[in-house]
Amino acid sequence: MTVSAAHAPSSARPLGDFRADRRLLMLAAMAVVVGTGGAGAAWMLIKLINLVTNLVWFGRLDAGAASLAHAARTPWMVAAPVLGGLAIGLMARFGSEKIRGHGIPEAIEAILIGGSRMSPKVAVLKPVSSAISIGTGGPFGAEGPIIMTGGAIGSLFAQCFHLSAAERKTLLVAGAAAGMTAIFGSPVAAVLLAVELLLFEWRPRSFIPVTAAAVVSTCWRPALFGQEPLFPFAADLSLPWWGLLVCAGVGVVAGLQSAILTKLLYRLEDAFEQLPVHWMWWPALGGLVVGLGGLVEPRALGVGYDVIGDLLGGHLLATAVAAILLVKAVIWLGALSSGTSGGVLAPLLILGGAMGWLVGLVLPGPHGVWALLGMAAMLGGTMRAPLTGAVFAVELTGDLHLLTPLLAATAAAYAVTVLLLKRSILTEKIARRGQHITREYGIDPYELTRVQDVMVRQVDTLPADGSIAEAVAVLEAGRHRIYPVIDRQGRPVGLVSRADALQWRIEGGHKGEQIADLISDAGLGVVHPQDVVTRAVDLMLQNDQGRLPVTDPATGRLVGLVTRKDLLAVRASVTQSEGERRAYFTPPRRMARA
Repeated sequence: MTVSAAHAPSSARPLGDFRADRRLLMLAAMAVVVGTGGAGAAWMLIKLINLVTNLVWFGRLDAGAASLAHAARTPWMVAAPVLGGLAIGLMARFGSEKIRGHGIPEAIEAILIGGSRMSPKVAVLKPVSSAISIGTGGPFGAEGPIIMTGGAIGSLFAQCFHLSAAERKTLLVAGAAAGMTAIFGSPVAAVLLAVELLLFEWRPRSFIPVTAAAVVSTCWRPALFGQEPLFPFAADLSLPWWGLLVCAGVGVVAGLQSAILTKLLYRLEDAFEQLPVHWMWWPALGGLVVGLGGLVEPRALGVGYDVIGDLLGGHLLATAVAAILLVKAVIWLGALSSGTSGGVLAPLLILGGAMGWLVGLVLPGPHGVWALLGMAAMLGGTMRAPLTGAVFAVELTGDLHLLTPLLAATAAAYAVTVLLLKRSILTEKIARRGQHITREYGIDPYELTRVQDVMVRQVDTLPADGSIAEAVAVLEAGRHRIYPVIDRQGRPVGLVSRADALQWRIEGGHKGEQIADLISDAGLGVVHPQDVVTRAVDLMLQNDQGRLPVTDPATGRLVGLVTRKDLLAVRASVTQSEGERRAYFTPPRRMARA
C-alpha cells in the first residue's frame, strides 16, 4: 500500500541517560502505601507461623517464637507434617494451585508472563498455607511466602488504578522487598534482590519506588520486630595475604553444594511426576519425609533461625552440625520437590552455614565466620544473586568488616553455578513450564547506534510527478520491492511497492495520472541521521512500515533509507564483536639470522 507524509508522526523523545518522567513520583508515593502493607503482612505471617508452631507442637495458643529443638520424638512428629501436607494439598487443589512452591518463581512468572497481576485468593492462601507448612515442621523459611504475599499486596493495590504492566511490576516488587525488609531488617539486600532477581531491569522508574517501599518497611520494623539485627554477630578475622583465596575456596565448595542440591531437587520433582497419584497428595508424602527426618534431628524442622544463630555463635558440636546438614538437606529436598508451600532462603542459609562451619574446622579463625561465609555463598550461588548474598549477610549480622571476604565467597559460588548449571533453582521451574528467562542485563545496542551508521545512502527513488506507467515499469523490473517517492525538492512524500504496481495494472485507467495523484494520506514515518536506531524501530512498529526514509532535519531532503535488514545488522554486529577475539599487542618477532 502506498503511504505519504501527509500525517507525520510525533517527534522523537528527548535523548538522555534515563527515560524518567513525573509518574515516577506518583509510583514512589504509591510504594509508601505498599511498603506499609508489606511490613504488616510480614508481621502477620511470622505471628501466624509461630501460632501454628506452638499449637501443633506444644499445645498452647501463643504467637511467640518457638524452637522445635525440644519437640518430643513421638509418632506425632511424623503425623504432624503429613497432616500439614495434606491440608496444603487440599488448599492448592480447591483454592489456588499458585500456592504450591516456594514463592519466588511464581512471583517471577507473574511479572514476566502475567502482566504483574495477582489474585486476592493468592494473597490470602499463600501466607496461610506457608504458616501451616512451616508450623507443622516444614524445613522452610518465611521469605519466599512473604515475597509472594507482599508482591500480591502490591499487585492488588496497583490493579485499583490505571497503570501499565511495568508500573504494576514496580509496585509488586516493592511489596516483595518491603516484606523481606520487615522480616530480616535488610533493606539494601532486599533492593538488590529486586534488581538481581525480580525487576529484570535497572531503571529509576522501578529502583526508586522499590527503595521507598524498603525504607518505609525499615521504619515500621522497630515497632513490629525490634531494631536489632536478626543474628547479631561480630568476629575479628585476621587473614594472611592469601586469606581471600581461602574465602573464595569456601565459595567454590558452596557452589558445588548448590549445584548438587539443585540437580537433586529437580530429579526428585521428576520422580513425583511419575507417581500414580494426584499431585494433591504429594505434599503429604513430602511431610512423611519431614517427619521421619525430625525423628533423627528435630532441629532440622521448621524455619531454624535458632540453628543459624547457633552456627554463628559456635554453640554446636561437629557431630550435631553434620547431622543438621544431612537431615536438613534430605527433608528440604523431599518436601520442596513435593510441591508444598515454603521459602528457600532460610534453608539455604542453614545448609551453607553448616557446610562452612565444617570446613572451618581446618581453617584459622572462629567457626562462625566460615559459617557466615558459607551462608552468603550458598545464597548468592543458588539464587544467582551474589551482591544480595554478600550484603544480606552483613545486614543480618551487623558486621561490616567481613564484606570483602563475603564478596569473594559469593562471587566464587556464583561463578561455579553459572558454569555448571544453565538454570538456577528458581528459573528451572519456570523453564519447565515452557518459558525462557535470561538474566543477563546489558545496554540496548539500538540505543547506542545512530541511523546514519546503518542507513543506505545511495537510494533509488521515483519522482512524485512521474507517470503511473513509468512507475509500474520500474517496479516490475524487480530491482527493489519498495521505492521512496520524492518531490522536486528531493523531499520524500510517500512509498510505493510492487503490490501497488500490480493493483494499478489490474485497475487500469491511470493513463496521464502522476504517482502523487495515487499516494494515500496514510502517515509516512521518517527519521533523521542523528536519531538513535530505537526511534526507527518504534516508527516501523507504529506505522507497520518496513522501510523508513532518512531526511535532512533542516531541509527535509532524502539522504538515505533504513530497512529491517539494516536493523538486524546492528544485532549481528554486536554478536560478532562479542565472539571475535584478537590481540592488539603481541611480542615482536625475533629477526631471523642471516
